[in-house]
Amino acid sequence: MNLFKINRETLLKPLQAVSGIIERRHTLPILSNVLLARSGDRIEFVATDIEIEISASTAVSGQGESKTTTVGARKLLDILRALPEGSEVSVALQEKRMQVKSGKSRFNLQTLAPEDFPRLAAAEGNATRFTVPQKLLRSLIGLVQYAMAQQDIRYYLNGLLMVVEKGSLSLIATDGHRLAFASRELDAKDLPKQEVILPRKTILELSKLLSDSDDSIAVEVSGSQVRFSFGEVLLVSKLIDGKFPDYSRVIPQNQPKLLRLNRVTLLQALQRTAILTSDKFRGVRWVLSDGTLKVTCSNTEQEEAQEEIDVDYKGETLDIGFNVGYLLDVLNHLDVNEVLCGLGDANSSALITVPDKNDFKYVVMPMRI
Repeated sequence: MNLFKINRETLLKPLQAVSGIIERRHTLPILSNVLLARSGDRIEFVATDIEIEISASTAVSGQGESKTTTVGARKLLDILRALPEGSEVSVALQEKRMQVKSGKSRFNLQTLAPEDFPRLAAAEGNATRFTVPQKLLRSLIGLVQYAMAQQDIRYYLNGLLMVVEKGSLSLIATDGHRLAFASRELDAKDLPKQEVILPRKTILELSKLLSDSDDSIAVEVSGSQVRFSFGEVLLVSKLIDGKFPDYSRVIPQNQPKLLRLNRVTLLQALQRTAILTSDKFRGVRWVLSDGTLKVTCSNTEQEEAQEEIDVDYKGETLDIGFNVGYLLDVLNHLDVNEVLCGLGDANSSALITVPDKNDFKYVVMPMRI
């Protein structure tokens, strides 16, 4: 039975959109498959890892018989990528096989029963809904996602806190050593306060799928689930059940030493200093004195690096250590000319912000050197 005939690129786009969450090795073989559903003049692709489900659809010519199957996602994706650009692809089903034809190429793929494909159940309860431009959400994610923990025993840190409150959307990430906070205004001003933790994998997929455009994305939070709908894509994700740290208590207030620094100058000085840090110990020292910030590091081989940056500062000397990787992360992800760096004493966290803006904060704890 013919399922559809379609241009290679038209087929690749939705398949690529959903395939990112599919793991290469699974205890359940069907989780390596993508669900294909033909209905009328549309074909829908669905992938899941049980925690996240992504679906994307595209139009096909003519009205076809409704039919559903599942097939190995990686194999189908690799076949389509390997076919010539602009080629016509026809897909047919024969018993427990899917046949993919294009020109003189033929592929017979094994299928598994669509009834066994696990779908995420719709969440119950009242939903909070709002829409934002895709580039706004993409920008917010980019400003904080690098501060998420990876495989931390405190599972709620392996994700990102999303807060909807008083007409604003805030995203916060922390791994216990540093914290990133970014916020933007929403058009909807009367939304009820919501605080939910989005899984790390959901955030990584969103950052890949969102475009840098004014096209809108609809966000719907209900119960233990969040739904992101944009273009032809729907991403549904379970939420992390846990208590995120009180980020407002982590952000330092009224630090006495404030430095206004050129972002690129500081970034390049840190990059050069970092060359002599070891993989295990990424520490650099900041020595602040009248008019000068010295950035230094030494390693076990008695090698040393030193950079000097002129600063507009007069006051007591400060000697403080930081993980250079944490500083490079924030400076690489900001797209501004200058940053403000607030410092206290040698045991206090540093606060990096953007001049004349209150919607981004980055806190990094000091380290002993």
